[in-house]
Amino acid sequence: MSAMWLHVGQCGNQIGKEWWQILTSEKGLHAEADRYPFFSPDGQLSAICVDSEPKVVRKLQKQVRRGSFRETNLIVGKRGRGNNWAYGYHGLHSASEKNLLERTMESLRKEVERRDCYYGTVLFHSLSGGKGAGLSSRLCEAIRDEYSLGQILSVTVAPHQAGESPLQHYNSLLCLSWLQRYVDGVLLFQNDAVLRRTAALLGKKAPVSDMQPQVSLSAMNTYVASCLAGLLYPLKAFTTGSGISLGLEPWELLRSVCPMPTMKFLHIAQACKSLPCLQHYSTSVLAVARSYQEDTFLLSRDSVLRKLKQAYRCVPWNPFPLSCWTDSLNIVEPGCHSHSLTVCAKHSSSAELLQQVMARAEAMYKTNAYLHWYWRYGCEEEDFQQAFEMLCSVADDYSRLGE
Repeated sequence: MSAMWLHVGQCGNQIGKEWWQILTSEKGLHAEADRYPFFSPDGQLSAICVDSEPKVVRKLQKQVRRGSFRETNLIVGKRGRGNNWAYGYHGLHSASEKNLLERTMESLRKEVERRDCYYGTVLFHSLSGGKGAGLSSRLCEAIRDEYSLGQILSVTVAPHQAGESPLQHYNSLLCLSWLQRYVDGVLLFQNDAVLRRTAALLGKKAPVSDMQPQVSLSAMNTYVASCLAGLLYPLKAFTTGSGISLGLEPWELLRSVCPMPTMKFLHIAQACKSLPCLQHYSTSVLAVARSYQEDTFLLSRDSVLRKLKQAYRCVPWNPFPLSCWTDSLNIVEPGCHSHSLTVCAKHSSSAELLQQVMARAEAMYKTNAYLHWYWRYGCEEEDFQQAFEMLCSVADDYSRLGE
């Protein structure tokens, strides 16, 4: 069962570059059988890269040297989308540039037809940009309509709370509501949290207490990609008797951690020297341990799961909140003494993000700030009202997890 890998916008393609560099490096995809979830039968990547400007996509194409992107799957336009959800969602009104949505869906259809089985799409994007938020929202809607039986897993990056664009709160509000409607699960990375985790891994500290540590964007993207590799790289447990990977990892992840359709937002972290002490309640947790001493880890499995259950404050009403996958290969840091523990959890901190997005978007909405840019490109008041209502309901569900 194979997946399509769809990268949209600058952020989605930059993370895609790090993701494919890990998978196509000399240390990645050791077994030919592990190539199945990522490559078409002709040896080219099952990836589609979309952006309204060519720079980032062409850079990705050049730097992923051992992976071959199909030229027709590199879909670029000639102008940006102004960091505007409505512009990205509805697209250009001019017929001079063929619609990015149509070109992407055509490439997706052809890529699906090359495989013997289609099970879903993994979408990489951000919440803040015109393409990452707007075009991705429209693509989720179109993919759900065209392939209703397939699943959609979104890898979503939320912007810094301090601000990256004056329109980011509107864009995040609308995109989150579309994700809630059309996808099956959202692996949510918040830039502020990613920056702190990356800084901790690199051993960097903020120069002043009220300032963020200095970490490059590339390092942050590498951290996100390594978390994804820890979760989604093929495991022996999901291979056939002949050892061929079916690419079940993304969909088994959804089954294990995201079974409830009303709550789809998931959080990922790599456990380094210690487990986090969360102030939030978790309904479900998946730990993926990769170590050359796989058998040794299994001997201490019960102890690790007890610590995870305590650290992630698993709700008492779920009798089986923890799942654990193990494998002997650590793709991020291969070697005879390497090991990693990647944890994916659904916990109540999602309520805080949703409430922050709604509060800031509502403050702007009440003063009619920047709304003319959304009306101009086809957005309507109903889009905002439905988004506020939907996210308010979801935030309430997450807030009550510990009850």
